[in-house]
Amino acid sequence: MSDAYILTLSCPDKPGIVHAVSGFLLERGGNIEEAAQYNDHGTGLFFMRVRFACGALTGEDLRAHLAQFAEPYGMQWKLHASSKPMRTVIFVSREGHCLNDLLFRWKSGLLPVDIAAIVSNHRDFYQLAASYNVPFHHTPVTADTKAKAKVEARQFEIIESERAELVVLARYMQILSDDLCRKLSGRAINIHHSFLPSFKGAKPYYQAHDRGVKLIGATAHYVTADLDEGPIIEQDVARVDHAHTVEHLTAVGRDTESQVLARAVKWHSEHRVLLNGHRTVIFR
Repeated sequence: MSDAYILTLSCPDKPGIVHAVSGFLLERGGNIEEAAQYNDHGTGLFFMRVRFACGALTGEDLRAHLAQFAEPYGMQWKLHASSKPMRTVIFVSREGHCLNDLLFRWKSGLLPVDIAAIVSNHRDFYQLAASYNVPFHHTPVTADTKAKAKVEARQFEIIESERAELVVLARYMQILSDDLCRKLSGRAINIHHSFLPSFKGAKPYYQAHDRGVKLIGATAHYVTADLDEGPIIEQDVARVDHAHTVEHLTAVGRDTESQVLARAVKWHSEHRVLLNGHRTVIFR
């Protein structure tokens, strides 16, 4: 039986890249099952995602061949086994709706992830973690800078020991240090309870209520050292009106947050999201 792979790549655009990639795979016994590409005329970059089956070569051999093929094109590329679920660690504080939603979707087979651990600065959800048989790590955070550095070192140790490819901040209400953000670059997703770039910071529903907005939203984005400014993966909104209190806005927003984060995690774990500077290219 053939193994299935997902190849993602980006490079300077020029004629013939699709033909070259297709020919490369055909020559090595690959059968393309799904393909999508995008030319960014603003940056001159080409992006592509290909799912293919190949029984003639191992993944290791394919990577060796790809390295030689990609060099003349200046390609940045990744090759993934499509059957392998993405090892994931979830960070959470005291708002558990996104965590609960991700756990349910995972156990229901709706997300191609393997949730390896839950990390929290509070103990609130250790029983929820236990009900899904997921290890729970309590890493309390204080205002002391040195103590926080030790906590982040422990958190990163957990991520590395679990071989996590993805870290999800599911309403983790702590600001990560620049150092940890750099270590997790491109593999940490945050859910922000606002339609960014509006209402950044810790209490966006209060800001939205104060401004009398008619739409509230949620944004899933990659984590960067610039707070709430990482490349956006997914957004959605819900309609509200003048009669909604802050509590009502918060309740309505929770459903939107959960759905937006789940879609972002799904697309990332299916290798459908490619970084394009401060933006993303998403092959849905």
